[in-house]
Amino acid sequence: MLNIVWPIFVIISFSYGIFSGNLENLNSSVFNSVNDAINLTISLLGTMCLWCGIMQIANKTSVIDKLTKILKPLIRIIFPKINTKIEKEISMNMIANILGLGNAATPLGLKAMKSMQEENPKKEILSDSMLMFIIINTASIQIIPTTVIAIRNSMGSSNPTAIVVPIWIASVITATAGIIITKIFIKLDKKEKK
Repeated sequence: MLNIVWPIFVIISFSYGIFSGNLENLNSSVFNSVNDAINLTISLLGTMCLWCGIMQIANKTSVIDKLTKILKPLIRIIFPKINTKIEKEISMNMIANILGLGNAATPLGLKAMKSMQEENPKKEILSDSMLMFIIINTASIQIIPTTVIAIRNSMGSSNPTAIVVPIWIASVITATAGIIITKIFIKLDKKEKK
């Protein structure tokens, strides 16, 4: 769907710029946007490299195992039907999200989903654990929203960390609501199947 929507927006924008006589403004805004995109990418790349490196170091030490043990009771409640390997993959994804590393969490999340799909008896339908993982990964409680802070910093914010407390509140509320609603729907689905 986005493959259709974005080209339409681009064509409409360029057409309007040409027909309204703002071709010079359109041309300069395209080059300014490219410059801003490159600067933002470089800023985010540095942040991502730092935190991905820290995650790799943590993975090679016992830190991930300790954090997994801390998250284990919560993961057992939310995901009652998963094995230890998937539990570790989910906890690594959750740790990356907690640190605000959405881009670093994505490959970890894909790995966890692949492992859950291997265990899934009905390959064409998402399992309950997979549904819950999507909700948790989307809501992603963040203690250190590094990506948002980096974006705000690159855009010249006078206080890039001012967003931290609102992000804590919003992510905790959305994660809690998502988990509760998903659990309710899972129970309703099981009742219907009986």
